[in-house]
Amino acid sequence: MSNTTHDFPVTGDNGARDFSARDIAVIVVSYASASTIEACVQRLLAARDVARVIVIDNASPDDSAVRVQRLAQREPRLTLVRNDGNRGFAAACNQGATAVSQPWIAFVNPDAYVERDTLSRLVAHATARAGAGLLGVELVDEAGVVDLASRRADPSLRDQLSGLGRRENLFLGADPALKLQPVDAVSGALMLLPTGLYAHLDGMDEGYRLHAEDLDLCRRVREAGYEVVVANDLRVTHVRGVSSRTRPVWVEWQKHRGLWRYFRKFEAADTPAWLVPVLWCGLWAHFCFAGLRAGWRRG
Repeated sequence: MSNTTHDFPVTGDNGARDFSARDIAVIVVSYASASTIEACVQRLLAARDVARVIVIDNASPDDSAVRVQRLAQREPRLTLVRNDGNRGFAAACNQGATAVSQPWIAFVNPDAYVERDTLSRLVAHATARAGAGLLGVELVDEAGVVDLASRRADPSLRDQLSGLGRRENLFLGADPALKLQPVDAVSGALMLLPTGLYAHLDGMDEGYRLHAEDLDLCRRVREAGYEVVVANDLRVTHVRGVSSRTRPVWVEWQKHRGLWRYFRKFEAADTPAWLVPVLWCGLWAHFCFAGLRAGWRRG
């Protein structure tokens, strides 16, 4: 385990350097999330130690933004930013982070429902464990089934293609003996880290449009000498796929595009030159299959 401590400067509202403050700013990136966004935001506003909630709406075609605006009119801690176009998840997260002065920043999907103490307990875990850089929780669907994305290994494009892109190939089981379990990556549906660390890493890579930016961020947290951990004692319901249901083929394209960017950043240098175009062809052949399947399911 890394012995790195949280040595990034954080400030409270008074501008003073404060390493014990527990205030949390939450960024929610919304797109076509009308069915879940109100419940998500209301739970965040009711949560302990949440000092601010910022919703970045990426030009939702439904009334997601209108629903948030109604809440913001009676809640000063809630800010709504409406983009003219869809900037993508990573860019919108970074956009929201520019307004954060709290020492902790959490990214929560608009279809994730936290409990009152979820985020405050994550902060307590982080401050008690030297070297904890980015923290996630166990995610479950509405039936209580665990989302395997809660605990992931770093993706290898070669291994993914040889395994026909099966999602379960990446996923790690829970270790019941550990309250905090080190993993390579957690799901971007809920991530918490020190604001100073996020700034030190220059935020998320905006070259990702949708998908794999969370894998990228987790990897860079670890490369900076910090741990990525899952709090096995915390569960959050994640409805999953609310924003992506309207454009499933486009979402599949972004998944594959994100995997290629991740490969180019972290794997290509150690991959034989002759194999790179083979992997490229395999990736996009898989997209053709996955895109057709996604389109058929929607129809």
